[in-house]
Amino acid sequence: MVTSTYKVIHPDARVADLLGLLTTLHNTFDGKVDIYILEKELEVDMDELMPILYAANTMGFINLAEGDIIITDKGLDFIKANIKKRKELLRESIDRLEPFATAKELKAFTVEELLEKLEEKGITTYSSPTGYNDLEIILAEWGIYSGFLSKEGERYIVKTT
Repeated sequence: MVTSTYKVIHPDARVADLLGLLTTLHNTFDGKVDIYILEKELEVDMDELMPILYAANTMGFINLAEGDIIITDKGLDFIKANIKKRKELLRESIDRLEPFATAKELKAFTVEELLEKLEEKGITTYSSPTGYNDLEIILAEWGIYSGFLSKEGERYIVKTT
């Protein structure tokens, strides 16, 4: 899927999934659970669970250790925070992940321009037939929601804070 060492938000990872994961970890399992028990509790397949686990781990909201998922202090802060603070935590967490690290380099771009730049870097996660749409969803769900990006017409603009 990814031909390089870049950390990428998988197209199937959603902000709502992050909130659900962290809330379940905290409220149902007191912050720590075996991955297979979580899979059964959430009634999802491992293939459906892995994208959000990977994203949450990469962003520092959870730790994955020896088959256990453990919520971090940052993850606790996220679920206890108001919407404004949650968006701030997300914004700070995604800027080192793709496609947002490349978006930050471009400053302003269309989806096509971002896709081309990602492919130049060897990031092929969004190169599938549905890649354009997947990338657009990621930009909106994570980027615009968190305030990292704004959109003017067909162009996305990285917001400076």
